[in-house]
Amino acid sequence: MNLFAEIKTLVLESLEALVADGVLPAGLDMRNVSVEPPRDAGHGDMATNAAMVLAKPARMKPRDIAEALGAKLAADPRIASAEVAGPGFLNLRLAPGQWARVIPAVLTQGYDYGRSTMGQGTRVNVEYVSANPTGPLHVGHTRGAVFGDALASLLDAAGYDVTREYYINDGGAQVDVLARSAYLRYLEAHGHSVEFPEGTYPGDYLVPVGEALKAEYGDSLVDKPEAEWLEPVRDFSTAAMLDMIREDLAELGVKMDVWFSEKSLYGTGRIEGALETLDGKGLIYQGTLEPPKGKLPEDWEPREQTLFRSTDHGDDQDRPVKKSDGGWTYFAPDIAYHYDKVQRGFDRLIDVFGADHGGYVKRMKAAVSALSDGRVPLDIKLTQLVKLFKDGEEFKMSKRAGTFVTLRDVIDEVGRDVTRFMMLTRKNDAPFDFDLDKALEQSKDNPVYYVQYAHARIASTLRKAGIGTRDDELAGADLAVLQDPAELALIGKIAEWPRLLETAARTHEPHRLAFYLYDLASELHALWNRGKDQPELRFLQEDDPVATRARLALIRACQLVIANGLGILGVTPMDEMR
Repeated sequence: MNLFAEIKTLVLESLEALVADGVLPAGLDMRNVSVEPPRDAGHGDMATNAAMVLAKPARMKPRDIAEALGAKLAADPRIASAEVAGPGFLNLRLAPGQWARVIPAVLTQGYDYGRSTMGQGTRVNVEYVSANPTGPLHVGHTRGAVFGDALASLLDAAGYDVTREYYINDGGAQVDVLARSAYLRYLEAHGHSVEFPEGTYPGDYLVPVGEALKAEYGDSLVDKPEAEWLEPVRDFSTAAMLDMIREDLAELGVKMDVWFSEKSLYGTGRIEGALETLDGKGLIYQGTLEPPKGKLPEDWEPREQTLFRSTDHGDDQDRPVKKSDGGWTYFAPDIAYHYDKVQRGFDRLIDVFGADHGGYVKRMKAAVSALSDGRVPLDIKLTQLVKLFKDGEEFKMSKRAGTFVTLRDVIDEVGRDVTRFMMLTRKNDAPFDFDLDKALEQSKDNPVYYVQYAHARIASTLRKAGIGTRDDELAGADLAVLQDPAELALIGKIAEWPRLLETAARTHEPHRLAFYLYDLASELHALWNRGKDQPELRFLQEDDPVATRARLALIRACQLVIANGLGILGVTPMDEMR
């Protein structure tokens, strides 16, 4: 049950009635009409912008439309009042008992409450993490992994057909550097003294890879020229790194549906095929680019290259796909990879990139637009940097990794649930300072504790109750007793969940769920604390089973919504907390 959607339907039906009555002109576009909670709860239960968005196309004053619409709505038994505010907003108050209808709906639908069919099975590919397979995942990857995974779960809950995908960057020069670094650890395993040249990977995580190479190849690769050992060591060490990455993601609760190898694009004609498709559209040509920004003309050597006419699809300059020496640019296999996604039949693509890939957004969107003839939209979400703090100081790099703090370091410090929830308490494109000490506090200032404690508090109450607490039993409770403002505020917040979920899915913003859950927990805790001062509001009333059942129904519905939200975020709902 989505009460906001129900009232929006009523608003749209009332507008159509005004058209039929000749009050409004026919043919109005009503897609931007919304029904939302008012910014100030004192203004009513819901507010609609209908008069504001229809005034210009209807060539009418907003207040005239609002007054006519308000009169229509007030005639419906679900609406207690409809008041015009400001230039033409319409504030609605629901009739008594309307909010309470949400509670039995939640108890009946259970963990499906709030799930939506909005996506209508639209096929969406969400690609995230996609870190180079050259070492363990670091804290920046952690944020992208949490965001991407929560977004995928959110879209699934909104009715989309979601595929989670990891693009393995195993076709570039970085895997050769990995091989050379692993080979040094292999030599070290044989007792050789080694030094790591600048640009190689000196982290201790390659020590076991060197030992494994020794176990696999013995001393057969010692003193051999690079041409003989590079390929087998590269394949072996890349596979070892992928195993490590899979284990890291499993620790975070992330499981991919598809692991796509960049290497599979080379020597198979797939890069050539993608560029031929663009060439067939007149988008590939031989040309010379302007000097890049920041370089003086005398430092610029113009070279003719094979270019993609990406400016035809919204980019600010055309992009090279083949270098003057005939080799592919980094962009070429990425074009082929996204063409593969289009050919697999996805209706929408979402890429989650680190902030350092911001310059890649326009060119990648241009490529997908060109390859799909504008049919498949690509949304690229950037995750900004994370700074970790402990004991008031920035958390230092991992000794094991050598140069950065790893995903495992973070989880070892605060655990999976805290890591995931805290990473979602900021919008993905906002920098995030992660205080590891505060993340473990048992206080209102720790949002994950505050939300999990609300769930556990309800579980404790339900255990103590001396009456039936099955959802089907509570669904029949007489809710007329729920009249206190704190009770009504909690019901109203529960009713917002389906609308909030759809809004977050539509905007690709899972952080909205974390904010909502914190607000929902706040309403629950406020009601709990109110019962300390007013015993008649306590959830368990020894001499009043009717009131007890009503309040148990209310808090159980709250608990279900918390569990639903935490499930999407990949966080465990706690039944007991110390």
